[in-house]
Amino acid sequence: MKKSIKSIALITSMLSALFFGSCSSDDNFFDEGDQGGTPVVPIVNDLNGSLAQNLTLDSNIAYKLTGSFSVEAGAKLTIPAGTSITANVGQEIYIVVKKGAQIDIQGTQNNPVIMSSANGNPGDWGGLVLLGDATTTEGIEATAEVGGFIYGGNNDSDDSGSIRYLIIEGAGAQINADSQYNGLTLYAIGSGTTVENVALLNGADDGVEFFGGTVSVKNLYLENNEDDAIDWTEGWNGTVTNAYVLHTIAGFSTAVEADGFNKNPKIINLTAISSKGGTALQFKKESGATISA
Repeated sequence: MKKSIKSIALITSMLSALFFGSCSSDDNFFDEGDQGGTPVVPIVNDLNGSLAQNLTLDSNIAYKLTGSFSVEAGAKLTIPAGTSITANVGQEIYIVVKKGAQIDIQGTQNNPVIMSSANGNPGDWGGLVLLGDATTTEGIEATAEVGGFIYGGNNDSDDSGSIRYLIIEGAGAQINADSQYNGLTLYAIGSGTTVENVALLNGADDGVEFFGGTVSVKNLYLENNEDDAIDWTEGWNGTVTNAYVLHTIAGFSTAVEADGFNKNPKIINLTAISSKGGTALQFKKESGATISA
């Protein structure tokens, strides 16, 4: 994982020159100070099972994700800057924030929150899954392919919390014969949710996928995700602002893939570079988007 994190620090100086230079200081991506060495931690705590009450993690503890970890409705998981969560390798290893629950990832430019497996290999674990109460073409209380969880409603301003300065690496484990996890999966997430300054690395499927909802995201870095970097379906209606896609290994599919009913989301300032081919933009069925610099 250290190799990938170092590559981010080198590339983000270029990102600032390309499109982050016009952002405020709070919008900057990661820089050379992000690494800071490996902290010495006193203990290791396992994360798994269900969380039914508010919990704040401790950035001085090296956490292990040893099974599915579910934040239940009414509960809030807070993850402070500099926290590291290392996932076991496996099909049922993921973090899910259910409909009615919240997550608060408080990473900073110099101390992002890091979620990865020990080696950060593609498909090692299931990544981060959020389920919300916003609209989706699948209707109210639709069933997700992940865990049979329920998502979707009528509250397009629904607030599932905030994600700031997060690195997810090595996600994309197989769910079943037809489906895989993504790095970050957003099911019917509402516009009250904040998602910004997120790096999605070395996934075996998509970097980020939207299943309906109205959430907008900004400042995304997507490197070597084997399927699509950015994917949406079920009538997602939000905005991606400032996204940089880089692919340097075999197996790249698409920088942007869209499917299903078109609610005309917006893509603002997208850069996609691949030395291994692939497709830049793929719009299926009725889907489309407004794309601008």
